[in-house]
Amino acid sequence: MTETGRVPAGVNPKIPSVARIYDYFLGGKDNFASDRESAEQVIRLGREQGYDIPALARANRAFLVRVVRELAEAGVRQFLDIGTGLPTQQNVHQVAATFGPGSHTVYVDNDPTVLVHARALLADTPNTIVVEGDLHRPGEILADERIRAHLDFGRPVAILALAVLHFFTDDAEVSRIVSSLRDGLPSGGYLAISHTYVRRSDQDKMEQAQSVYGKTPAGGFAHRGPEEIAALLDGMEVLEPGVVPVELWRPRHDQYPGDPGNSGYIGVLARRP
Repeated sequence: MTETGRVPAGVNPKIPSVARIYDYFLGGKDNFASDRESAEQVIRLGREQGYDIPALARANRAFLVRVVRELAEAGVRQFLDIGTGLPTQQNVHQVAATFGPGSHTVYVDNDPTVLVHARALLADTPNTIVVEGDLHRPGEILADERIRAHLDFGRPVAILALAVLHFFTDDAEVSRIVSSLRDGLPSGGYLAISHTYVRRSDQDKMEQAQSVYGKTPAGGFAHRGPEEIAALLDGMEVLEPGVVPVELWRPRHDQYPGDPGNSGYIGVLARRP
């Protein structure tokens, strides 16, 4: 995607997007100059503290693959991916179909670029749909008729909120969002979360990245630690190994182990009793 190519309706290429910045981290091509400039600023800030930001993004993506594989192999056949981002390799529906044939997947995002690309990619994928939705209003997502028609909430559903909650800077709002997602799950349903996390000694420097993400519609981001993420899952069964660096979450199938000693994301999978 370039500024000289076709720009999706509702997209201003001069305003960076968190989804397109992340796409750049992963080596994707669906980004504009504003996204690349912002991404390079974050990469430079990370490098100053010893973080390889693209490598961290790949490690988070590998976490997604492992979570979906583990759930599919355990018999889960329904996935609701909220804040999905731009399609890349090993998307949720592809991993689910590989390890759980017949799986149904719903992608939810509010970024016009994401919606255009996802719908084009999935036009001929009958068990997968794309729905516009805003995580600021999780109740509306869970009540959406299209989602309810595609997923049977009388059976286990896995909700994925990966690399998205850190773009909500208000802790009370994050608690409300997770509570709504948790309460909307049927018994036996799952909630997976990944979230940015940096060493406490690096937080002041990394806060400079706020100025970068402050230029996006997200408006900024916040780091939260394992204890804060665990507290959001009160009443759920947190599965082993708990809230850990994503590189340490059941890495036996991992094609990209990464460096858990220099992780930038923590991840967890929890089950509603």
